[in-house]
Amino acid sequence: MSFDLPRNVILPIDEVDVRLDSNSHPFERDNEAAIAENWQREMAAKPALYDGTVVLLSALAYRDSRLVGRCHAVKYSTFMLWRKNRERSGAEHAYAHAVLVAGDNALVAIRMGSHTVNAGRVYFAAGSFEPIDFRDGLVDVDFNMIREVGEETGLDLSAAQRGRRCYALSTANGTVIFRRYRVAEPADEIARRIGEFVAAETDPEIEAPVIIRSADDLPDGLMGHMKPLIEWHFAESDENSDL
Repeated sequence: MSFDLPRNVILPIDEVDVRLDSNSHPFERDNEAAIAENWQREMAAKPALYDGTVVLLSALAYRDSRLVGRCHAVKYSTFMLWRKNRERSGAEHAYAHAVLVAGDNALVAIRMGSHTVNAGRVYFAAGSFEPIDFRDGLVDVDFNMIREVGEETGLDLSAAQRGRRCYALSTANGTVIFRRYRVAEPADEIARRIGEFVAAETDPEIEAPVIIRSADDLPDGLMGHMKPLIEWHFAESDENSDL
């Protein structure tokens, strides 16, 4: 099990070569009883949780602007126990963010609903990779980004202006792969559309949209990995030319 990439620095990514291994992840295989016991406690606290399928990494490396890794499908209950044991688990988590840029250059994030694991936390609409996000065994990060944004906000980013490349930020809590997606409408209009979608949902996953207009405009509940992404976007540098 190998995790070999710089931490706490934004990395340019030209290719994501993360493949789905059909074998069981060793963490799930070796912790069946603990996973079941922990899931009972999680369900008692948040009965709306669903034991679906996500993926956990068993290897990830950064080589020549490429992310190369191996992952395995696991139960969500496995993921929940892993969250409490990540430092000694031999597993890591990777996920993707569509950095939603409005026509006025503001960012539009979301605040998660009270019934979710990340209740009240703020980040870009996203979800863990699932088997549906893989094509011939290879993860399609943009498919995941567009799918998750659509499911959580009702927005269709398939026709949005897409940044030319992806980037990654790896921390002790996981690796986020992200790309800018710009839409023409100003942030207030995007937020209005998201708000209407949430109001019409029977059981919405998110509580509300959150507009971020500058690197100093940081909302309460912001997830730790978000601050570097926000600073990166608003920085006066050539990086902003990727759109």
